[in-house]
Amino acid sequence: MTVSYAKKTVADIPVAGRRVLVRVDFNVPTDPNGRILDDRRIRAALATIRYLIEQGARVILVSHFGRPGGHPNPAYSLRPVAERLEQLLGQPVIFVPEAVGPAAEAAVRNLQAGQVALLENVRFYPGEEQNDPAFAEQLARLADVFVNDAFGTAHRAHASTVGVARFLPAVSGFLMERELTTLGTALESPRRPLVAIIGGAKISSKIGVLNNLLPRVDSLLVGGGMANTFLKAQGCEVGRSLVEDDRLPDARDILARAGAKLVLPVEVVVAAAPRPDALPMVVAADQVPPDQMILDVGPRTVDEFARICASAGTVIWNGPLGMAEVAPFAEGTLGVARALARSQAVSIVGGGDLVGILDQMGLAEQMSHVSTGGGATLELLEGKVLPGVAVLQDKASA
Repeated sequence: MTVSYAKKTVADIPVAGRRVLVRVDFNVPTDPNGRILDDRRIRAALATIRYLIEQGARVILVSHFGRPGGHPNPAYSLRPVAERLEQLLGQPVIFVPEAVGPAAEAAVRNLQAGQVALLENVRFYPGEEQNDPAFAEQLARLADVFVNDAFGTAHRAHASTVGVARFLPAVSGFLMERELTTLGTALESPRRPLVAIIGGAKISSKIGVLNNLLPRVDSLLVGGGMANTFLKAQGCEVGRSLVEDDRLPDARDILARAGAKLVLPVEVVVAAAPRPDALPMVVAADQVPPDQMILDVGPRTVDEFARICASAGTVIWNGPLGMAEVAPFAEGTLGVARALARSQAVSIVGGGDLVGILDQMGLAEQMSHVSTGGGATLELLEGKVLPGVAVLQDKASA
């Protein structure tokens, strides 16, 4: 199936006075008391919501939140999200305690032009994750048109991402459009040289990404725990480091095909354990003591990655370069991020762990594009067709 990134958007269709069902991704992190810790995903949807308000649409928002298992659970209610959205929009948001059924239908019936309603967590219903046609039809009954602005869930074939498109005209929101345009351009017609930085713990979760990027990129920089498997495949001693021995043949295959394109750490930071009170030590990547484990890339590796990024036209980065959630082992990730921020490259970063780290350090805003997708970003980088994108109308269609 051919991947098409050019989809009709909400700006391509008439919405004034119409009931518009917008799939958003309001699955935000909260503390045990339900307080929202990071509202990035809510803010990311504001452009589409505000446009619809200005156009006089009747806006019906639908989202999941957590994993309630297909039944109502007050701990996963979207009510606190409605309150935060109200603050951000500067106008009332009607919270509807159901996603489908009489109460939802009555709330939508009473909506006036420019008003916004947020339905209760769509995962309170088993039909959502089952992509049940009957449930999707109930959702679709609330609206005249469907807008998917939830890139972070576009890899899920659920009722609120795919099923409703069988019953309503389906287009993208502005966030979805930006994600598809940015990532699609980086893959298909990037400003070169194109550099990919791939980190994270395991090679097994990124094999598809590596294979899809390898023929496209000019340089492929690998860090994080997954680099250990490549180092061992090269014959390096990696001590007690995380290694996926069953993936060594995959690593050798990629090394053979990549040649000089693939850049691995030349220097690493090791310690006896990944603890805040650990005593880190910098060693050559092929001289890891048998009682130590690789937990970050070293300064020479940061310098090499920074040098390559400095001359890049586009950099795609997914996954941290070390166990960055533990303070002593975040320096490699932060060093490369600072270098990328200084470069002239179009910088595209994704992956929840990496984005969270860059956010904490105030570096996320210095990147050209911070993807809101986790699994969706990875699957797109693998070259997969995302179900929630495939059902949207193409720009070229009548």
